[in-house]
Amino acid sequence: METIRWQHFDIEPAAKLLKRGGVLAFPTDTVYGLGVCYDQEKALNALKQAKGRPDHKPIPVMIASLEQAEQIAYISEQARRIMETFMPGALSVVLRKKQDVPAYVTNGMDTIALRMPNDQAVLSLIEQCGCPLLVSSANRSGQDTALNGETVLSQLDGAIDAIIMGKAQGTLASTIVDCTGDNLVVLREGPIQAQVLYQVWDGERTEKRTR
Repeated sequence: METIRWQHFDIEPAAKLLKRGGVLAFPTDTVYGLGVCYDQEKALNALKQAKGRPDHKPIPVMIASLEQAEQIAYISEQARRIMETFMPGALSVVLRKKQDVPAYVTNGMDTIALRMPNDQAVLSLIEQCGCPLLVSSANRSGQDTALNGETVLSQLDGAIDAIIMGKAQGTLASTIVDCTGDNLVVLREGPIQAQVLYQVWDGERTEKRTR
C-alpha cells in the first residue's frame, strides 16, 4: 500500500477517504491521531492491524459536539459538568454506551471513551464525515507517540491509506477519566490535572475553558 501524503489539512478529500473506509493519520490538539469512521468495521480492523494493537482493546471515539455524545452514551449530571467545562480539550471521558452502539466499536464492552478535540480542522473533519471517528494515537503499539508526520511515517508508512503532514499541538495524550460511577476515577493523567477535575466533579465553580 502506498500512503498518500497531504501537505495541509484538506478536509474534503480527507473526509471522502474516511467515508470510503480509509485509515487516516492527522495532527490533533494533543498528539498525532490515527482515525477511521465510526461506522466502518473493516476500517477499524485495518487501523488495529496497522498499529499492531491487540484486538480486544477498543479505540476511543472522537466527537464534534455534546449532542453527538448524547446519541451514543449516557451522560450523568456530573459527567455533563466535566464535559461542558473541559470539552473541547485534552480529556477523554469513559461513559456507559447506549444499546444501539455497534458491539465492534467497544469490543463488546458496555463503556465507551469519548473525546472532543480542541482543533477546528479535526472538528470540521468529523462533521463532514457525518459520524464520530474512532481515533487512536498514530504509532505502532509499544513505540513512541508521534508528534509530527515524519515520526508517523517512520512507523506506519505503507500500512495506512493517507496522512496529513504537520505537527501536533501538544506533547501529551489526553487525560482519561471514568465517569461511570458515583466517584470520578482518573485512569490516566495528561494535560488536565486530576485535582481540577475532582473540583468540577464535586460541583465547585471553575472558569469554562474556551477554544
